[in-house]
Parts: sequence; structure tokens; C-alpha cells
Amino acid sequence: MSLCCGVECVVILGFARWVWKRCTYISGNDSANWTLASPEEFEPVPRMCRLVLAVYEPDLHNPQFIPQHGFRINPDWVIKRVTYEQTQGRAPPYVIYTDHDNKEIVLAVRGLNLYKESDYKTLLDNRLGMQMFDGGFVHHGLMKSAVWLLNEEGETLKRLWEESGTEYGMVFAGHSLGSGVVALLTVIAVNHRDKLGGIPREKIRCYAMAPARCMSLNLAVKYADVIHSVILQDDFLPRTATPLEDIFKSIFCLPCLLLLVCLRDTFIPEGRKLRDSRRFYAPGRMYHIVERRFCRCGRFPPEVRTAIPVDGRFEHIVLSCNATSDHGIIWIERESEKALQKMKEIDSGTITTPPKVQKLERMQTAEQEHRNALERAVSLNIPHAVTTPDVEPLKDNRTEPSLSEGVQASQFKSTSTGRKTNWDEVVKNLFKKDESGDLVLNKEVSAPTHNISVGQPS
Repeated sequence: MSLCCGVECVVILGFARWVWKRCTYISGNDSANWTLASPEEFEPVPRMCRLVLAVYEPDLHNPQFIPQHGFRINPDWVIKRVTYEQTQGRAPPYVIYTDHDNKEIVLAVRGLNLYKESDYKTLLDNRLGMQMFDGGFVHHGLMKSAVWLLNEEGETLKRLWEESGTEYGMVFAGHSLGSGVVALLTVIAVNHRDKLGGIPREKIRCYAMAPARCMSLNLAVKYADVIHSVILQDDFLPRTATPLEDIFKSIFCLPCLLLLVCLRDTFIPEGRKLRDSRRFYAPGRMYHIVERRFCRCGRFPPEVRTAIPVDGRFEHIVLSCNATSDHGIIWIERESEKALQKMKEIDSGTITTPPKVQKLERMQTAEQEHRNALERAVSLNIPHAVTTPDVEPLKDNRTEPSLSEGVQASQFKSTSTGRKTNWDEVVKNLFKKDESGDLVLNKEVSAPTHNISVGQPS
């Protein structure tokens, strides 16, 4: 009897300790050891948020919902605005904008529309381990949307870049669902820069606000030099390892789903998560905006922490009443603007009072951080991890990474055909033409035996 009581007490104490740790876990713990971002690298974020918000406006000359600090964009520089009717459900609405002030060509994609069936079809078009690309796994529906988008607007973007004298940068920005599309669009564009006129890799940038988990860990780290994910405090989406299709199937019982995910992840070892090549992660370099503190009321001046984490990459669900509100693009734009103004004040020396808490200062360049992250991924035996990204232009005796069919999902590896593949073959794998000559999604590609892979240059 005494033995049973002792075991019962141990179980109760263990469960109480787990509940206490889960309920008191704050999002600031995820980035506690990260360095602070500089105003130069974070400056484009509020601007990209405003461009994403501009996608929601039918007429930018007479906007209906103006952000707190205004759009601050020139409506005459909008090259193209595409709606749901024009995309026919193949991709979310987007705008193409030429920012002459900052010398950037921007393609901005809006987030999930809860009233559009086509957005749900994009999210649900995936299964675990279904789609391979460049030695890793990606979300199948988001990949098809990214391929269609680049095929549809590739010539427009190429023309704008050539007309600018090849001096402008190419920026892809998106929120929520759109963040997954632009992240995979960036990965494709980096591997097929000829589609955009041969633009150098260093001129391509992606800003994914409230990013969806859309690629495996090796790809998330490999492309951290071109993809930047922005996360506001407790946002649930970058933290939920549950596949997107399961999240949005349960959208009306989201708190219950998050609680079940917490319970499940408690019993999964960290090493097992890292070795699962099919597990999706938020892409690229992370920027974490922290504005609330434990057991404190109200919002504090936000600070932005940045890193390229490999292990501990936002793996913990935060049980917070702000988990869904922090996902909103309006709040991300507002808090990122506040954080940028605070960084500029500190950088200009206008604040004379010393900080109460010592902050970590960046001691490495962004390139060194990226190399260190790649090396750590290899040291942790992350599947298909590489030590260096493919940043050099292709030489005459090398072949471009090729996209081909024939990789079985059960093989969990990518292959290379050893030949140069043009973009028409890429599109042919994912789309077909109907009687009117328009591109439609190829239903047959949904089978696990039709996966896209990018082989390494020989």
C-alpha cells in the first residue's frame, strides 16, 4: 500500500512539474541566446509588411485599410496586381512593385483567405514525405503554387530587372500561406537564375512573415543567406510541427490541437526530430520580435533577435492567448516598425541611459553565421546537410542543378540526371495544358512516385 502511494505521489509531482514548465514557458526562451539584429538588416521588414498589406487593397490610390504609419508606397510604381479570379486558385493574390527608392523589384503575396476554397486546396495538397527538392522535402501544394507563379511572372520579373540595368535586387515577400509560397519560389529561383535573366544569388532576397513550415531542416539552413523569416513573439504557425493540412483541418478547434501537440512533443526526443528528414521547419534566418515578458502586463519596447538555429528551431508551442493574434500581418507590421525605430535611436546614440540587462552583441558577420550553421547541421547528422551553399556561378564545365522526375518518396534521397534541364521541363512535370491552352495543375503529380529533385552540380 505504501509503495503504491509513493508511486502515485511521484507521478502526481512529475505531472505537476510538467504542467508548470509548459504553462510558464515563454517564447523569449527560444531566442534568449540570440544576438540583436542591426537596423540595416532589419530595415526592409516593415516595408515588406506594408507591401503585403497593399495586396489586400483593390485601389491603392484610395485605400480602405491604412496601416498605422501609412503605406508609404507609390501607387504608380505598381506594375501588376493579380486577384483570385486571375490566378484561378493556382496561387494567392499578389502584386509586383518596382521600388525605385530602394532599387528593388518586389513580388508580394498575401496570406491565407479563410473564405477561399482554393487556399485550403493548396494547403491540403501534401502528404508526409511526398515532395522532394534539392536533397530535401518540401510542401507539395506550396511548391506547385511557387512553380506556377515563377512560370507566370518570370518573364515580367526578368524584363524589369534588365530594364533596371541589372542593378536592382529581386525581393519576394509573403505572409502565412504566402510566406511558404515565396520561400519555395526563392529556392527555385536560386537554382534557376536564368529564368530571371541570370540574376546573381546575392541580389535575391525573401522575407517570410509568420512563416509556414514548408521545407526540411537541411534546406532551411542551406538557404538562410537568402530567406529571412520574421516571427512575432508567440505566433503559433512557425512553432507547430504538425503538417499544415492537419492544422487547417482543425482550424475551429485550434487550442485543442495545440494542447495535443504539446503533449505529443514532450515524449519525442530532440535527436529523433532532427534525424527525421520529412519534418518541416520554418525557412532561413530567423528574426524574433519580442515585446512581452513573463508575468508582466502590457507591451514593452520590442527588440529583434536573430540567428540561424539548427537545433531548438522554435520547437516549443507557447500556451498563450496571443498565439493567434501574433500571426496577424497588421501586428507584425506595427511591432516591426516600432522595433526598427528603437534600433535607429540606439544606433544614433540619442538614448543616453544604460540598458538594465546586458545584451548579446553580434561578433560574426552574416556569412560566418551561415557557414557555422551549415557546419553544425553536418555535425548533428542532419539528413542531406551540406557544408557550403551553391553560391558560385556555374562554369562551362559544370551542369546546372536539374529538375527531373523519377525519385521515389520511399527512397528519401535526390538524384541528378547530369544534364541541363530547361524550365519547360520543370513546368511539364507539374502542369498540363487544357483545350483552351491555359496551364492547369497536373493531377497525376500528386502520386508519391512523381517527385521533383534537384541534383547537385557535377
